[in-house]
Amino acid sequence: MVTVPLNQETLMILSISGVVLLGVIVFLFFRKDGLKASHALVCALFGFYLAGTAVAPSIKAGGASLASLLGGINF
Repeated sequence: MVTVPLNQETLMILSISGVVLLGVIVFLFFRKDGLKASHALVCALFGFYLAGTAVAPSIKAGGASLASLLGGINF
């Protein structure tokens, strides 16, 4: 297993990429699957408030672990 050291700049890039990816998914759900704007707002508020709870570090660590795993894949 290859470990990739993640510094603060790398984590920021991954966070922004994750936000953009999730935003595109929400947009596609909104356009194609009938996601209502109110549902998207509730999801965004849920994520915002979830980030302030005690479970946030675990979610962040899981995201960093997934990013490290994906970063270690060689094509």
